[in-house]
Amino acid sequence: MPRSIWSGSISFGLVNVPVKLYTAVSRKTVHFHQLHDADGSRIQQKRFCATDGEEVPYEHIVKGYEISPGRYVVIEPAELEALDPKKTRTIEIERFVDLAEIDPILYDQPYYLAPAAGAAKAYHLMAQAMRDAGRVAIARVVLRQKGHLVALRAQQDVLVMETLVFADEVVAPATLEELGDAEVEVSEREVKVARQLIEMLSGPFDASQYRDDYREAVLGLIERKVAGEEIAVAPEAPAPAAAPDLMAALQASVEAVGKYNARWDGEAPKPKRRSRAKATPQPTKKS
Repeated sequence: MPRSIWSGSISFGLVNVPVKLYTAVSRKTVHFHQLHDADGSRIQQKRFCATDGEEVPYEHIVKGYEISPGRYVVIEPAELEALDPKKTRTIEIERFVDLAEIDPILYDQPYYLAPAAGAAKAYHLMAQAMRDAGRVAIARVVLRQKGHLVALRAQQDVLVMETLVFADEVVAPATLEELGDAEVEVSEREVKVARQLIEMLSGPFDASQYRDDYREAVLGLIERKVAGEEIAVAPEAPAPAAAPDLMAALQASVEAVGKYNARWDGEAPKPKRRSRAKATPQPTKKS
């Protein structure tokens, strides 16, 4: 049973809707510990002073911001606390927008909002009104001493709140060197064949059809090693080379997808999954 991590209310004009906040995503990352290869003991990390090499107790560690190489300004905890946003228990809605106006790159962390005791009617009224209007609410909220910009949307019978990154945190594509300033000419025929390939590979999206193959492979590797199986590391596959003839590659892809679809009575081709039975390279250790 999920536990609420925050409680407060949605401020909707002069209406307050009491809600509880729940994490909407449970990350399933496989975590590793760092061990000494000689005896398998855990590696402990300690804090040392770069000047005298002595270990520094936690109570003698302060925060410093580097203003130039080797020069820092020390910031006291009380000084930071004075800048913390005013603690509130309110999700303040500022405006409603169309979902299409929000660039998906801005989405950060999703949460569920559930009605608090006695707020079910107001909660479902708001959700239904937002669904009927096809609008998303843009609001501000303070979570864990930090102010967040969030988007609230009605997803079936539940309100979903997603924190958004700020516009100045998004890396501008123009800064990517690979894009450059070179002009590229694309023929109408190439676009037509590329669109044909897109249409042939198009279909409804069902998130349940996709799984974290790498995580499953890592867990399978761990199970096999626990069972005493000898693991042979497969050589790394070479990176695919760029197609020398783009048009020929597009046409060959269209033909291949057409043959695949014919075998599956018109069903969209399904992505191939890696088999856990094959030898799997050992994953990089993470702390």
